[in-house]
Amino acid sequence: MELKKILAGIEGLKLRGDLNLEIKGIEKNSKNIKNGYLFIAIKGFQTDGHNYIEDAIKNGAIAVMVEEGVNLKELKIPENIAIIMAKDTREALAIASSNFYENPSRKFQLIGVTGTKGKTTTTFMIKEILEKAGKKVGLIGTIATYINGKKIQDSDRTTPESLELQQIFSKMVEEKVEVVVMEVSSQSLKLHRVDGCEFDIVLFTNFSEDHISKNEHPDMEDYFQSKLKLFKMCQTGIVNVDDLHGAKIPELFKENNITTYGIDNFANVLAKDITITNSYVDFKVKITDRNERVKTCIPGRFSVYNSLAAICVAQKFGIDSEKIKEALLEVRVPGRSEMVDNKLEIPIMIDYAHSPESLQNILQAVKSYTRGKVISVFGCGGDRDTSKRPIMGEISGRIADFTIITSDNPRTEQPEKIIEQIEEGIKKTKGKYVIIVDRVEAIKYAIKMATKRDIIVLAGKGHEPYQEINGKKYPFDERVIVKEIIEKQGK
Repeated sequence: MELKKILAGIEGLKLRGDLNLEIKGIEKNSKNIKNGYLFIAIKGFQTDGHNYIEDAIKNGAIAVMVEEGVNLKELKIPENIAIIMAKDTREALAIASSNFYENPSRKFQLIGVTGTKGKTTTTFMIKEILEKAGKKVGLIGTIATYINGKKIQDSDRTTPESLELQQIFSKMVEEKVEVVVMEVSSQSLKLHRVDGCEFDIVLFTNFSEDHISKNEHPDMEDYFQSKLKLFKMCQTGIVNVDDLHGAKIPELFKENNITTYGIDNFANVLAKDITITNSYVDFKVKITDRNERVKTCIPGRFSVYNSLAAICVAQKFGIDSEKIKEALLEVRVPGRSEMVDNKLEIPIMIDYAHSPESLQNILQAVKSYTRGKVISVFGCGGDRDTSKRPIMGEISGRIADFTIITSDNPRTEQPEKIIEQIEEGIKKTKGKYVIIVDRVEAIKYAIKMATKRDIIVLAGKGHEPYQEINGKKYPFDERVIVKEIIEKQGK
């Protein structure tokens, strides 16, 4: 593609060289550069791409994009190499990538889901409903990328970098995908990863404190403003008005076509007559012009909100209420309040909760609707923030009826050392607990002590199918492990 076509729509560029150059590919990693490529230098948190321009040229780059403010004399870029100077190379990378792959997001309907919590579950619910209605669907999010029902790759971040995102979109176009559902993180909005995307529907789930750090958001206002960027990119929005920040959005975007949903406050789509048990939720909601009873096997009040969000999307597509109900009944989200069906009919939930806030949220949620005991099985990851370990111990001791402290992904640390730090916190409470280092044995212990009235929460591993010990990932799928334990002990 000609360089001038790749640069279309990027404002404020300065150029030295031939705009008619034929560019064979775009890269921000000098190691991946091939002959005829454009190299875009990004100033990252750890490394600065401008330091690798020489390597990129050696590998075959014929054009280089740099950020305003760099010293071109110091970079010593040869005369035969085209130089483009951009105000913000991250933003330019996103638009250039979209142009290079021929704006793939214009060729399907794109749904963007943002919010502190609920993004993953909501996107899976939307995907399930759309597939039930016969649509070809792509999904991009925290767990993995799916195309037409097949998992293509696991994810290492919620929203991919702009170049990778446009590559995925391009593949989805090839596979004739009709609708793409994507989790859109605040970080991706702030760092221009989704610039160049054309959204058809955007959705806001909720807002609470998270991602406040020097490499993410300096404060809550910056965090919220980053999320709002999504509503500047699309006229059609869906918003949870029970959330204090969500309730502000219709006022902030009066020109947009916004549908609201909720439980407590007046909304376009409202849930009533809610039943929450330790294995499902059901509620009444008006779909088109009829009151329908909707059930989903993901327990918890938050499941009602996520279901309402998915119903709002389904209504935009004119999907039949029976298809919506079938999809919500059948949907399972890997590692997000995921109930493991088993012949003993013991409620066993797998959840990715691996931070103090997420552990507290899940334990409080199950405590509110479980008639019997809440049995918490968790550990903490090695080579990560050690300060959260006693805090999580204290949370589990305070909320759960019984805690089994075990190993998570110890990585290069000794599991016993991690457990000691968790135990410091639980000792501050009156909570009953045991320590079982081996996670399989810990799960066995929980299953032996549980009844149908109780709930076991296996927290921390979630969708991960491995356990990481000393740099090696060993197979460890808790769904499989639970089923094997129950088969063997035939309790």
